[in-house]
Amino acid sequence: MIDKKLVQHVAQLAKLEFDEEQLNKFTKQLDEIITMEDQLAQVKTTGVAPTTHIARQKTSFRADEVVPTNSQEELLQNVPEQQNGLIKVPAILDNGEE
Repeated sequence: MIDKKLVQHVAQLAKLEFDEEQLNKFTKQLDEIITMEDQLAQVKTTGVAPTTHIARQKTSFRADEVVPTNSQEELLQNVPEQQNGLIKVPAILDNGEE
């Protein structure tokens, strides 16, 4: 069974913060997901062919042709901030690094 302590631990690892209401909601949802997975694991699948696609589809190949694309300068005109020809984004992990 999934409990609040485990959900808080995983949230901390993912650098997420939940209030008490969200914590209760996600704990219940994760417990339901794990319960459903346990039920699926009990289904007998011996002799059942693997399903790779739900629709019967043939792969269509096309010629690999070089086509002109936008230049780096044209693409960087659309970004809010850039540095040394690259898109600059905010850090998502803060380990005291610059």
